[in-house]
Amino acid sequence: MYNKNIKLVLAAIIIGIAVWQIIEGYIGNGIMLILLSLIFVFLYFKNEFILMAFLRLRKQDFDGARKWLDKIKTPESALTTKQHGYYNYLLGIMLSQTNITQAEKHLKKAIKLGLSMNQDLAVAKLNLAGIAMTKRRKREAQILLTEAKKLDKHGMLKDQINMMKQQMKKI
Repeated sequence: MYNKNIKLVLAAIIIGIAVWQIIEGYIGNGIMLILLSLIFVFLYFKNEFILMAFLRLRKQDFDGARKWLDKIKTPESALTTKQHGYYNYLLGIMLSQTNITQAEKHLKKAIKLGLSMNQDLAVAKLNLAGIAMTKRRKREAQILLTEAKKLDKHGMLKDQINMMKQQMKKI
């Protein structure tokens, strides 16, 4: 993994070489180098290890996702703010299976740092509501559930929210 600033420097150098190639008359080389530089720009905004962890999580491979996230040694300096939010989001989802106290800490930090998609924010709040419900904090769970319901504009979490509300009635 390259540092986020190194990725931008590499992209700038490659674009400079691409411009030089175009000026020299090698337009094909210049276009190819510009496309190559776009990979580094993309990886500046989307960290490659977080992308791989998402792919592993999609397959329900928590151990594989954890291995990819462990490759990020210093998330505070190596990641942008949104990437750091998604790093904590993924850790929180994975830890919610085993250690709910740590999961709660990571999910709250992810919400504080910010997630770019409302659906991810809704999932984080839904998980926090479940954790609050298991810790017998009913009022906090209700607030988080209503926030998750507002953020779930496509209705993808409707069944899970209704199931949580049914469980809260039993408490």
